[in-house]
Amino acid sequence: MTTETTSKSSESTRCRETHYRGGGSDAVYGLGFIGAAVFYIGQAAGFWMGVLGVLKAIVWPAFLVFEALKNLGA
Repeated sequence: MTTETTSKSSESTRCRETHYRGGGSDAVYGLGFIGAAVFYIGQAAGFWMGVLGVLKAIVWPAFLVFEALKNLGA
């Protein structure tokens, strides 16, 4: 009686694929970034205020959470 072991069959059963789901928050952040950038750049009086507006647009969720917690009295 002989026993054969093949690594090919074990490789085919160990095929792993990674599926990422729930990417809706990326779209919300992206649209929020565009909206915040348009708002802050529109309010800017000069070039450097526009640059600051773009930086503020990147971190707009932090401003949102800060104001929400401030209004909730936390």
